[in-house]
Amino acid sequence: MEILRTPDERFAHLPGYTFAPHYVQLDDVRIHYVDEGPANAEPVLMLHGEPSWSYLYRKMIPPVVAAGYRVIAPDLVGFGRSDKPTAREDYTYKRHVDWIKQVIERLDLQHISLFVQDWGGLIGLRVAAELEPRFDRIVAANTFLPTGDVPPSEAFLGWQRISQEIPHFSAGLVLQNGTVSELSPEVVAAYDAPYPDESYVAGARQFPLLVPTRPDDPASADNRSAWEVLHRWEKPFLTAFSDSDPITSGADKALQAMIPGTQAQPHTTITHAGHFLQEDKGEELAQVMINFLSSTHR
Repeated sequence: MEILRTPDERFAHLPGYTFAPHYVQLDDVRIHYVDEGPANAEPVLMLHGEPSWSYLYRKMIPPVVAAGYRVIAPDLVGFGRSDKPTAREDYTYKRHVDWIKQVIERLDLQHISLFVQDWGGLIGLRVAAELEPRFDRIVAANTFLPTGDVPPSEAFLGWQRISQEIPHFSAGLVLQNGTVSELSPEVVAAYDAPYPDESYVAGARQFPLLVPTRPDDPASADNRSAWEVLHRWEKPFLTAFSDSDPITSGADKALQAMIPGTQAQPHTTITHAGHFLQEDKGEELAQVMINFLSSTHR
């Protein structure tokens, strides 16, 4: 496996991102993660999606830490400060799930509160189902766990096509197109920081093709197995979707209908926010998370 590693200087002086880097070295890749708050505090695991990185959580991490929790926000392999295999075939759905499972096991995280969005949910909900005893509660925002048994939306198919056709893949421009607020040039550049050139974006290019869109997709069987666990999931499960995301619109109602732990929870809609609602309303989302943690504390 050929690996690229983004130079550290690319991450210097990014606006709002002052977190010290931490790393887990697995057999094949080094994974970066933010680790803020007391080591003995209850962990809140925040998983980003496509094509963002832990920078997406810079507005949420400080308030949740101030509320007394430990926040861990990994960069998925191929993103952020994590290693980036150059061959697109090195990225599979199962590998992404296994990499995050190994991070959790290496850090020995227990009583996890999970926050997921976009591919963070496609990976995180699988991980929670496969490592269920380690998880206490889940917040899902603008995400789902597809099996390919239901046809994807036209909005997603459009994004899938564009992601393969654009000659230059700019994560910053994707974030800008997926938010309601106007991002500053410095913030757009921060989302582009992990990718000095096109050779670094194999993971971002491949992710849209890994979403199960047909019943016989390579990931469909494992996702169905995860749903067998989620259909029995009675631990607290909250949805916090935005009001302006054509990609995942309506998925919150589906999650609420299928997961027992969603019953009687204060599900919320984040207004004036797009697909990347952490960017549009990060502080508000952090408060939603804090309130949920407090109200469901064991």
